Amino acid sequence: MRIGELLGAGRSADVYALDEKWVLRRYRNGMDATPEWMVMAYLAAHGCPVPRPGPRDAKTPPGDLVLERLTGPTMLDALLAEELSADEAGALLAGLLAELHTVPARLSPHPEDRMLHLDLHPGNVMLTDRGPVVIDWSNASEGAPALDRAMSALILAQIAVDPASPLSAPARTLLTALAPHLTASGPLPAPHLTEAAHHRTANPTLTAHELTLIEPATALVHALTG
Repeated sequence: MRIGELLGAGRSADVYALDEKWVLRRYRNGMDATPEWMVMAYLAAHGCPVPRPGPRDAKTPPGDLVLERLTGPTMLDALLAEELSADEAGALLAGLLAELHTVPARLSPHPEDRMLHLDLHPGNVMLTDRGPVVIDWSNASEGAPALDRAMSALILAQIAVDPASPLSAPARTLLTALAPHLTASGPLPAPHLTEAAHHRTANPTLTAHELTLIEPATALVHALTG
């Protein structure tokens, strides 16, 4: 496998070109990507908009993940370029969450558990020719859909309450547009918002400054969705 140019870098992984059809996502700490591959394969089989996972066998390095190469801006890029309005983005995010939550849990025996992304925000949605595609499934889990909705809201709220962030105002506008969609069937349950805050606190990629924003962000989400 010949690794090409670096296409992008996240908090824990880098993405390299392989050819016109495939990319390589490589975790810097060697974290095993097999569970993520299995989740994506399961979701792809259910028709969810995820990058098509490539082949994986015993010879594949644990931290490597071969994925379909996608072309198009992220939702975040489209928002900042004013190619997408906050109302449109809010409806799209809510729709992607709702679509994901129709998929039964892969492992959990609980009949009400669903597949969860737990990191679904505008930077993890690519707007491609075949429609929006959700990327970065490293935090995927199973459980109550309300937890996933709370997590998406909390991630946006952390940016919205950060006075040092140039994205603070756009994040607040998007969160305000998203909130009615998240509460269409009722307020976000407080226990799920608390659980989302615990997840964020335990996230090893967050900086000390970002950790201080979790409490005010939780209060903002509660005010908009409770």
